Amino acid sequence: MIDIMSSVAILGVVVLMLGAVAQWRRGERKQAVLMAVAALVIAGNVAIWSVPLGH
Repeated sequence: MIDIMSSVAILGVVVLMLGAVAQWRRGERKQAVLMAVAALVIAGNVAIWSVPLGH
């Protein structure tokens, strides 16, 4: 299940980054930065999820 969740999350990161680039080119800087920050937060979550538990 975690594989599916991380795959969907990474797909969301890609879509958010593409949207951020499109917004940046349109001149909407604030929304582009917010989308990029959201993508970084999601990518960070996936990185945390993929760390093995040290039991």
